[in-house]
Amino acid sequence: MTRKNEGLLAEELTYKIRGAVYEVYKQLGSGFLESVYEKSLMVELERIGLQAERQVSFAVMYKDQPVGRFVADIVVAKNVVIELKAQVNVNMSMCKAQIVNYLKASGLKVGLIVNFTYPKARIERIVV
Repeated sequence: MTRKNEGLLAEELTYKIRGAVYEVYKQLGSGFLESVYEKSLMVELERIGLQAERQVSFAVMYKDQPVGRFVADIVVAKNVVIELKAQVNVNMSMCKAQIVNYLKASGLKVGLIVNFTYPKARIERIVV
């Protein structure tokens, strides 16, 4: 698959994921724990036909040696990493750094930071 095709695939996926996020928020609103949103988003992703996994573990490598692990909240279609938040005061710089590191470790190129908070769910797309 060419890089352009990968970008299109990720764009289509993130569009569908965004729709799923907004549907979950429409149904639940704000105020629940992150775990509730995670499970609800998994239900919605499955409902719209997207393959997704929760709590996916990736090794962090240094010179071919494993030096740590990270756990992504959700990985969709083995292509998009989703980091979920349910906080009013989120440090977006830290969230961006976190998801960039997740993408580096996983070898994936696209991530979404999703914050289920009042007055609306917020989504930021990160590409490395």
